[in-house]
Amino acid sequence: MPASVPVSRRTALRLLGGAIAVVSATAATASPAGAADARRVNQLLAQLTLDEKLTFLHGATDPAPLGQAGYIPGVPRLGIPPLRLSDGPAGVRVTAHATALPAPALLASAFDPALAREYGRVIGREGRALGQDVLLSPMVNLIRTPYAGRNFETFSEDPLLASDMVAAEVGGIQSEGLIATVKHFAMNNQEYQRQSIDVVVDEQTMHETELRGFEAAIEAGAGAVMGAYNKVNGTFACENPYLLTTVLREQWGFGGWVMTDWFAAHSTAAAIRAGLDMEMPDGAYFGDALKKAVTDGTVPEALVDRSVRRILNVMDRFGLLAPGGIPPRPARDAAAGARTALKVATRGGVLLRNEREALPLTGAAARSVAVIGPTGTVPFVSGGGSAHVVPDAAASPLDAIRVRAGKVTYALGEDIYGRVFFEHTIPAGSPVGYSHDIEVTVPQDDEWTFLVHYTAAHPDRPKVSLDGGAELFPQAAGYGEYFSGGLISATPDGLSVRRKTVALTAGTHKLTVTATAAQTFRLARITSASRAEDVATAVNAARHARAAVVFAYEDATEGLDRTTIGLPGHQDALIAAVAAANPRTVVVLNTSSCSAMPWLAHTAAVLQMYYPGQEGAAATAALLFGEANPGGRLSQTFPVSDDRHPVAGDPHRYPGVDGEERYSEGVDIGYRWYEARKVRPLFPFGHGLSYTRFSYSRLTAEPDGRHGLRVTFTVRNTGRRTGDDVPQIYVGPSPDLALPQPPVALAAYRRLTLAPGQARTVTLRVPARVLSSWDPAAHGWVLGTGRRTVHLGASAGDLRLSRTAEVH
Repeated sequence: MPASVPVSRRTALRLLGGAIAVVSATAATASPAGAADARRVNQLLAQLTLDEKLTFLHGATDPAPLGQAGYIPGVPRLGIPPLRLSDGPAGVRVTAHATALPAPALLASAFDPALAREYGRVIGREGRALGQDVLLSPMVNLIRTPYAGRNFETFSEDPLLASDMVAAEVGGIQSEGLIATVKHFAMNNQEYQRQSIDVVVDEQTMHETELRGFEAAIEAGAGAVMGAYNKVNGTFACENPYLLTTVLREQWGFGGWVMTDWFAAHSTAAAIRAGLDMEMPDGAYFGDALKKAVTDGTVPEALVDRSVRRILNVMDRFGLLAPGGIPPRPARDAAAGARTALKVATRGGVLLRNEREALPLTGAAARSVAVIGPTGTVPFVSGGGSAHVVPDAAASPLDAIRVRAGKVTYALGEDIYGRVFFEHTIPAGSPVGYSHDIEVTVPQDDEWTFLVHYTAAHPDRPKVSLDGGAELFPQAAGYGEYFSGGLISATPDGLSVRRKTVALTAGTHKLTVTATAAQTFRLARITSASRAEDVATAVNAARHARAAVVFAYEDATEGLDRTTIGLPGHQDALIAAVAAANPRTVVVLNTSSCSAMPWLAHTAAVLQMYYPGQEGAAATAALLFGEANPGGRLSQTFPVSDDRHPVAGDPHRYPGVDGEERYSEGVDIGYRWYEARKVRPLFPFGHGLSYTRFSYSRLTAEPDGRHGLRVTFTVRNTGRRTGDDVPQIYVGPSPDLALPQPPVALAAYRRLTLAPGQARTVTLRVPARVLSSWDPAAHGWVLGTGRRTVHLGASAGDLRLSRTAEVH
């Protein structure tokens, strides 16, 4: 396939009469096949009828669907092919099998843009092989709140790291001929009220935080942009002139097209005038309504032509309008995809804690291992919603550990599917209207978790009520079963699962179950007695093993925010009990984002693996047993608790008040907030341990060119194993700027591999853009001149060496 060649141009302008540089950035889009042929596009556009033009501007029903998210029919009479649009944050989401890659949060933890490009190439090739033309990914929204349900789908809380990762992934995707769609533009940092919340944010904060990743994606040549659901400063993102025209087109020079998120359109004339080009997945506003607006003169047909031309230009860039037909589709390379999935999961795993060299498991510890936790036997591949991918295959961590250890025992520890007490099958062809009452006896006041396992999808799944009250398992309106978790939403035998925890008084209670479709369903329960039994079994297994590995989970999904950073269920109590029984207790976290760890001080080691994809079991076992040396670093700060993070205690920041959410933390997002307010996190941004040790020395910082800095230092592996380190450069504020500035900001980093005793001198360049702030008065980047402090560290909380350098 033709390669993507990013093209960028940057200009530096001087303020008249001053010595402060205003740095602005625009980007010319890159293409895998060079620039679009304007003559060919204009000829096609001239031959299209109004009705044909409108078919480009909204989704339609695919006559031969492949399980993708969207479809644009094309115009067969002119040789214009259809477009199929697939979800794809962690792989191509269609009905066919695809490589289930690790979550982007795990990819970002590798701090390796080259790996992000390889990740993108796997998705790009598979997307084309699976009949797709447009990928609805990458997601580049920053991790602003620890509660956001889609944190695992995106990269980081840091704008620079997010920018580097998205630019590299876009380059990889498009190098294989698949059109990348960067999303969700913009300020879509939570799922709560995401379709209506109004984000109030100042211009400087927008440009210095959230918008930097989108700009990087545009500069890397992204063919399309997806508008967000939410409002920004009072106007929906998909009809926001400032975002879609001022920023995207005028400041960044974007030449591709803008589509809505699914059902995120709210108007016809206002949206197309603001710069929206395509409504998905249907044509409620850009179908008949747009045709009427054109024919009655409300909307000039020239605006329709503008949008169609943008789409055709991108299609032509990617060879989809070539006279000889679309480029041939490659075959899937499942083996190559699996290798990349394994590499990403291994390189991205973050060792958070390792007391007394509990890891790697070697010698006696490797000969006797107790594996504990429900996710020890179930492959945790991906999160829910649009990030869910059907993998080719996936092994369980227990199987991967058994290959490497001697005696291995297993204990459930925490029941996630419940103990079945009622089961029924309604055969196909049976009359509808099934209803049945079931009595359950509660010996004493207790907390029970009820579960329903079922085969049918909403709205036909069974409904269950308790003692004549409200339904136990209501489905959020408009979401259906699409937004379900990636792991615990289905039983091992393939039934869907819903849960509800309730407080019950002693006595008899009645469950009423009704069903209106042929299906199998089961009712199950978890009680205090069954929980205690499961924990006791786990403690016994841990007590009789040399090492205990507890797999803890948190199952996140699009459409829902988390309510706490604590682990769900009773996992905290389970981990504490196991750690009390075995001092060599290792916790493996398969969570979507940061987690509180009240048991941390009693454990020997903690390994953060997020959602590790189809090769997650092999990667986890390789790290546990020392076949690989952990080199991942946290791309987000882990707070100590729910009341000690940037949006804690202020509902105006999160989740919003009266439908309005204020980004009042300004530019102090993530680790910057912790440093500015001297709040100590559980684990800082950039943190990650290794099975070896590294020292830093000889830090120098000096001007580089007209406005940047050149930083040089030496890294030495002082341990006994080969390992990867990620030295990080942070810069302090400029004394010459009156604008708000973070106390420290990531400015550069480098992942490198060193053998025992090996030293390497590293030179990193900090460009003027990284040293600049956005001036809302000048509507541009203002260079932060003067004496700047440059820090070298192993994380934002471990800054070991500092120097000062003059920025001119």
